[in-house]
Order: sequence, then structure tokens, then C-alpha cells
Amino acid sequence: MTSLVSARGVSKRFGAVRAVDNVSFDIEKGKILGLIGPNGAGKTTLLKAVLGLTDCEGDLSVLGFNPFRQRKQLMQNICFIADVAVLPRWIKVSQLLDYVEAIHPNFSRKRAEELLRQTKIMSTSRVKELSKGMVTQLHLSIIMAIDAKLLVLDEPTLGLDILFRKEFYSNLLNDYFDEERTILITTHQVEEIENLLTDIMFINDGKILLDSSMDSLSDTYVELMTSGDAAKKAHGLRPIAEHEMFGKSVMLFEGVSRDHLEGLGELRIPSVADLFVAKIKEARK
Repeated sequence: MTSLVSARGVSKRFGAVRAVDNVSFDIEKGKILGLIGPNGAGKTTLLKAVLGLTDCEGDLSVLGFNPFRQRKQLMQNICFIADVAVLPRWIKVSQLLDYVEAIHPNFSRKRAEELLRQTKIMSTSRVKELSKGMVTQLHLSIIMAIDAKLLVLDEPTLGLDILFRKEFYSNLLNDYFDEERTILITTHQVEEIENLLTDIMFINDGKILLDSSMDSLSDTYVELMTSGDAAKKAHGLRPIAEHEMFGKSVMLFEGVSRDHLEGLGELRIPSVADLFVAKIKEARK
């Protein structure tokens, strides 16, 4: 497979602080990768490096370009939605389409207008007259009308209600994503995107804690709900995390075969949120 993003030993310092600490990874074409981490973990800094907004140590290639030195070429094939859609509040929707059409060679105004007709956004409306949800819809309609190879989403649905969030991701999958495009998403609402992802990456204190396909998670991690003598036996297999629920012990194991856990209780695949919490706590010990 072809790597759209390739990082080798990438680091970024701010004074004595390493916001990104010697990370290496690949993002393949046709993937939807969730980049998950707590506040201050290094997510935004890493995204800025991928987008060419900040330089970094190490080797970083995005679509075959050095993102910091060749940002102009890179941005012709990449799109970005931040947690706050930065659109001029005074501009009309029609004027915004005029502007994007004039500056971006891969923008289809016809496609953008088709997408906007599915919303309540009027072409004569100014951005300042739109709700936050409508601004996000406007931004997404423009993005989906650009023929780009990589879409970067940084908390794209922050502050939106659940209806807008579900519609956002539905439109993204049904109207944008295909085998030729790749999507990189950061969000704190892990549960909402879990079923969308093909791959997952956890970052904390600038370090990659997990880099895996979603399909392989079930081969590596297993959750056990147990109690009594069975719980004591399970402890001997050294779970990476444990908590109590309904009077029973819930243990999370890494690299332990299900055969070793059979008969000790109820087995299930851990959620991404539970796995994330466990890996963060493990890293902070």
C-alpha cells in the first residue's frame, strides 16, 4: 500500500517541552484514522506539522511533499477543518464560493451548490447570520467539493448538538470518503467515531502509545468481567487495567490469548474509549 503520510523520528520542541517526541508512523491511502489524545498530548502540534504550519525535526512526508517547505503544492491536494470554522463573518455564502472557485484549482462550485441545497443555508446569507451548525455545514460543503487526497479534521463537531454531529459524519462517509481519499480525525468524542474508523492512534505527552488497525484490536486486547476465585486467577495474567462494575471486576488484557481467559468470566472486545483510558493510565504509572 502507498503511504500518504510518512513520519520517521518526528519531534517538535517549544523551549524545554517536547510537544511531539520522536514519533514514527504511516497513514495509508483509503484509511480513516482517529488520532486520540488528552488535552496537551501533542495532537494539534502534530496536525500543524502535517499541514505545513510548523516545522519539525526528523523526516515528514505528506503526499510526497515536505509539508513545511512545499506547502503550496501540498495544499492543492489537502483540506482541513478546525474546531472553529474560520470564515469571515461579513462574507456572503455566494461570495465565499466565488473566492474558493478563484483560488483552488480542484474546487467544483456545482458540487458545492448541490450540497448546500440539502441544507437551509441561503446563498445570500452572510456567515454571521448562520448558526454554528450551519457554519460547519457550509465549511463541509466547500471541503467536499474539493477533489483532495487527504482531509484533516481537528475536533470538527465541537460544540454541535448530536443531530448535527451525526449528520456531519454521515455526509462525510456517504458523500466524500472513497478508496482514493484518506481522512485524519482528532476528537474527544471517541464513541461517536469508533464505528467509522479503519485505524486508531493514541498519543500522550508527545509519544505514540498505540498505532493499530481497528480490525487487529480484537486480536490484541480483550476485556474480562469476572468475580470471586476466577478474578484471583485472572489477576495472575497481569491485566493492564482494572475497575469495578456492578460488584464485579472488569479487567483489560493486552497480548493475552482468549483461550487463557475462557471460563473465567464474560469476554468482550473493549471499546476504544476504555482502551484509551487504560493506555493513558498505564503510560502515567
